[in-house]
Amino acid sequence: MRYISTRGNAPAKTFTEILLGGLAPDGGLYLPEQYPQVTRAELDAWRKLSYAELAFEVLSKFATDIPADDLRAIISKTYTSEVYGNGRADSDSTQITPLRTLADNVHILELSNGPTLAFKDMAMQLLGNLFEYALDKQHAELNILGATSGDTGSAAEYAMRGKRGIRVFMLSPNGKMSGFQRAQMYSLQDPNIFNIAINGMFDDAQDMVKAVSNDHAFKARYKIGTVNSINWARVSAQIVYYFKGYFAATQSNDEQVAFSVPSGNFGNICAGHIARMMGLPVGQLILATNENDVLDEFFRTGVYRPRDTGHTYETSSPSMDISKASNFERFMFDLVGRDGAKVREFWSKVDAGGAFDIKDTAYWHALATFDFASGKSTHRDRLKTIRELWEEYGVMIDPHTADGLKVGLEQRRPSLPLICLETALPAKFEETIREALGREPERPEALAGIENLTQRCEVMDADVTRLKSYIAEHAPQ
Repeated sequence: MRYISTRGNAPAKTFTEILLGGLAPDGGLYLPEQYPQVTRAELDAWRKLSYAELAFEVLSKFATDIPADDLRAIISKTYTSEVYGNGRADSDSTQITPLRTLADNVHILELSNGPTLAFKDMAMQLLGNLFEYALDKQHAELNILGATSGDTGSAAEYAMRGKRGIRVFMLSPNGKMSGFQRAQMYSLQDPNIFNIAINGMFDDAQDMVKAVSNDHAFKARYKIGTVNSINWARVSAQIVYYFKGYFAATQSNDEQVAFSVPSGNFGNICAGHIARMMGLPVGQLILATNENDVLDEFFRTGVYRPRDTGHTYETSSPSMDISKASNFERFMFDLVGRDGAKVREFWSKVDAGGAFDIKDTAYWHALATFDFASGKSTHRDRLKTIRELWEEYGVMIDPHTADGLKVGLEQRRPSLPLICLETALPAKFEETIREALGREPERPEALAGIENLTQRCEVMDADVTRLKSYIAEHAPQ
């Protein structure tokens, strides 16, 4: 299996060659030259597998240059009930991603049983072990540069803390995350973890990461890698739980389902798109946004129009406060028939602060064949959804999952079971839960009082030159 850039001007590489690098040299994102296909016989056999066994079957189709025994050992080390057993009393951690059924074929796929209580752990724990494996083989070191709107940062830091040869430089929007999210990141005292709070929004932080990644000389000199979902290994790991969720919600592989996905950077739903391209019987992918509805606007109108920083809203589902969705480029590459020149044309407009419109093109008609639906959820909507779910089922959900459930119930085709992907545990968003329910969310005992721990982070303006200097100071060559 070899990987090509969405912008068409980079040489094909193997899985381990792109694992440590992030963006392609031409500024694009890596995707497989072609998606591996899953046969009906494989689907039938996979239905009976544990999560770790299923992860091996899926990922062995992508990481073909890692010996099977090594890959199996990495995956077995990652997906255990010890790692994904956060103490949620009503959850079966042995299932890793248990399915919670509400009623009328509506389900929530629990993805927040990892160490930081968010779905990002599902891929990040694997990524940490893959990095450690690859660096050991190469006798190399890596400086990870990432940006987070809330959950990626803590998941990355918990996965990489203490690992040999790895340093993490994580950018986050100063003061824009929940107190719990900030405490999870900033309270870590490991010497290989560096938190940087940017005076701006997530999009500013993400732009800084891309700018450093596109400085090829600096990137090579300081061995810069990434853990954001621009890293293909992240996306490939997320594909696994679409298969697991499908098997849990159906009786046979003749059935179809709808997945509803709270969406910010398009990485999570991109994994669902790829799972479907591989042959998973997904009848509908439903994209849910909050008030930052750039992606919803595209699927409704054909216009992709990222907002500037001043027009990105701060909301009560802060991990989705994103205007420029990095992984959307991967989907567009498939939509335009894998034409790198067309992707370059579109993103030259985006990178210049503009927009592109496919409404009057053949691509608009092609979009319908991908079976996407979309919708928007507001603060009032998510409070209402949290309240109704608690009153009717005694189930407490976080605000991002509420966005996904609200839009999913509105947009799903009635004939399809609905699987809403959980984003995080409610404990990470206490203020919103108090507003919705008038009570505190439960949190695992190990994380009680985390906000009272000593926190450390570097605050800086959205200045790429300053960021490079900081990395140079703390990551000697």
